[in-house]
Amino acid sequence: MLVVGGLLSGMTAVFPSIAADASATPAKPDAAKGEQLFTNGDPSRGIIACVSCHGAGGNSTIPANPNLAAQPHEYLAKQLADFQQKQGAKTPLRNGPGGNPSPMTAIAQALTPQDMQNVALYLSAQSLKEPATAGQKSLVDLGQKIWRAGLPERNVPACASCHSANGAGVPAQYPRLSGQFPAYIEEQLKLFQDGSRGNSEPMQTIASRMTAEQIKAVSDYAAGLR
Repeated sequence: MLVVGGLLSGMTAVFPSIAADASATPAKPDAAKGEQLFTNGDPSRGIIACVSCHGAGGNSTIPANPNLAAQPHEYLAKQLADFQQKQGAKTPLRNGPGGNPSPMTAIAQALTPQDMQNVALYLSAQSLKEPATAGQKSLVDLGQKIWRAGLPERNVPACASCHSANGAGVPAQYPRLSGQFPAYIEEQLKLFQDGSRGNSEPMQTIASRMTAEQIKAVSDYAAGLR
């Protein structure tokens, strides 16, 4: 956390130059280079190893840090880009609670488009070895209802319509939610709800129509899907 804090405090001066570099078109993604950056980071550019927070091969052991293994390549690359504060922008598209920059902003800011493509390709090929599970039996019925049928009375569509019946997501469009930590899914829905996470207008709209109980129920249910 001290490393991340130091990065956060020191990024302001370098945002413009990094944002300019980020406009370059990446070459074909290289999974081997992605693995190298994920596992070792790049101290010369102030990039810490992703593995330190997201676990070996993207299998996290910390609920606050999501599982990244087996997520779609295109989705991961987009999320990394959305954590960056672009030149001229006041905030990144993806923020933390209260609209404040998350630790990922400082980490992602130093990444080039090629870095993001490389890491994303590496992670997309990894297996989710220890998926998270659902844990609240009292919420199963409500969570299942929302996942399969949505909440017509609130104009909330079925989650399965985009994230698939088994929660595997749709490559290049929607993320895998099965095996993701329930607390992480719940937190992201809340960030969509209050506008802190602004990189998906449909998800902001959907989350804004849900109660706290509904969000918790569907988050727990999604985690247990296989």
